Amino acid sequence: MQANRRVNSKPEVRLRSALHALGYRFRKDHRLDLDDVRVRPDVVFTRLKVAVFVDGCFWHVCPAHGREPTRNEWYWTPKLRRNVERDRRADSALRHAGWTVVRVWEHEAPEDALQAVLHAVDHAKNLREGSDTSR
Repeated sequence: MQANRRVNSKPEVRLRSALHALGYRFRKDHRLDLDDVRVRPDVVFTRLKVAVFVDGCFWHVCPAHGREPTRNEWYWTPKLRRNVERDRRADSALRHAGWTVVRVWEHEAPEDALQAVLHAVDHAKNLREGSDTSR
């Protein structure tokens, strides 16, 4: 369990490096205190209100690669279920607060994950610029 990092996983570092190389600036592992939920997205574009999560296939029960635990399932099954429920609560709280949520799986190709984030960031920029012109 000690080898499982909460931050700076390889897929997360790859995504952040690619974003940084393209000139994007963001916060990493930035805690957001919403009404009754605290959330720590992996990458946060605070001004644009875009929160990015890089989810591990085991820990977040990937539909493609997640598998039922074969040992100590009495412990792991409820734990993994709580992880998924926490993810859904975080997504709901963020969206309710006006944030765009992007979730990418660790198994996704880095280019695909990068494109998903860029799409969300560009969309948020367009929305923001549209609302700025109405002043």
